[in-house]
Amino acid sequence: MQEQMKERRGPDGRRAGWNLGLRRNAVPAGLILLAALTGVAQVTSPNPCKSIHDPALTTPPDANAQMQMRDQQTRTQNYTAANAERKKQIADDTAKLLKLATDLKAEVDKTSKDTLSLDVIRKADDIERLAHNVKEKMKLSVGGG
Repeated sequence: MQEQMKERRGPDGRRAGWNLGLRRNAVPAGLILLAALTGVAQVTSPNPCKSIHDPALTTPPDANAQMQMRDQQTRTQNYTAANAERKKQIADDTAKLLKLATDLKAEVDKTSKDTLSLDVIRKADDIERLAHNVKEKMKLSVGGG
């Protein structure tokens, strides 16, 4: 019987049962500790549904502000389209002005030194009017306000 009561010893001379018991108790204790820490972390964490941003910055604009923004965008698009059309008209009028000036030069070269035909005078007036219109269109900027 004494042999049965004799303690078991491992190869290093320690009791073999003591080391095995510690391992058996350490695993459940570690799980309990992990669960407790997880519970504490959940209690102290901020509310995930609550925004950290200022509500005034994250709320959508009211109906009046939305209407004003749409009006402003529409005005900007209209100004952009009007300016593009104005630039196109200036380019077309400039090309027409160049053609008229070239035609006028050719007719002046054909006439004698002392006489000018009525056709030449009319073309000169047309060139003057067109040049004035181009100058005014260049000054104008739609929506530049």
